Amino acid sequence: MPTTPWILWLCGAFLAGSIPFAVLIGYARGVDIRRHGSGNPGATNLGRAVGKRWGLLCFVLDVLKGLLPVLGFAAVLYTQNTPWRVITLRGGHPVLLDTALSVQWVLLAVAAVAGHVFSPWLGFRGGKGVATGLGATLGLCPVVTLPAALAFVLWYAVARISGYVGLASAAAAAGLPVLTLGNALRVGLGPGPTAVFTALTALLAALVIWRHRGNLVRIRAGTEPRAGWTRRRRDRAATPPAPPPPGIEPVEKRELY
Repeated sequence: MPTTPWILWLCGAFLAGSIPFAVLIGYARGVDIRRHGSGNPGATNLGRAVGKRWGLLCFVLDVLKGLLPVLGFAAVLYTQNTPWRVITLRGGHPVLLDTALSVQWVLLAVAAVAGHVFSPWLGFRGGKGVATGLGATLGLCPVVTLPAALAFVLWYAVARISGYVGLASAAAAAGLPVLTLGNALRVGLGPGPTAVFTALTALLAALVIWRHRGNLVRIRAGTEPRAGWTRRRRDRAATPPAPPPPGIEPVEKRELY
């Protein structure tokens, strides 16, 4: 265990996750993104409000605020010559030797995502946790890193094909615990550590899906906007408007002054 008490690591992960980069970047660009678009203080809405490059910057920062606390905890254990009880190599495969320590490690990931979703700087409101969750799970190497990367590929594929970022986020979140379980069984983890990582990634998935419940309702109702960079949105924009029925002249547009 690091010299710093674990509870301080937990608070630090929550506070790191709570930094509202989307709102701060929006303010720097003269926009309160909570009053634009969906009102969500996240990278997607920021990109719609002030431009794609700012949305991409926010996405990277949100990933890092989930990644760094989780990776930092592991690094401190290693550099302090603490017995590396979280992950060791046995026969070329990672093996968790201390279930309690692995629970503390994964709870840091949950705390970072919770900080993003329930930011105290925004009245305990926040974004939907996708980018921060991606960063946090990538830091749980090597057990959850590969599943997190595959979940991101799934997110991109669903968003690209359907045009709905909310649907892609829910699909990727739902796939994460399944992929984590499969990877744990593949590398031969014991039943205790396998249950820890599967259960806590399922908790993260449930949090992300719950935050996207409104998007899913709007998708079902047909009122959810599609993202501009997706194939479905571009195909729709490229389709010319249908001609008027025979015998009906198109209405001439008039400008109002």
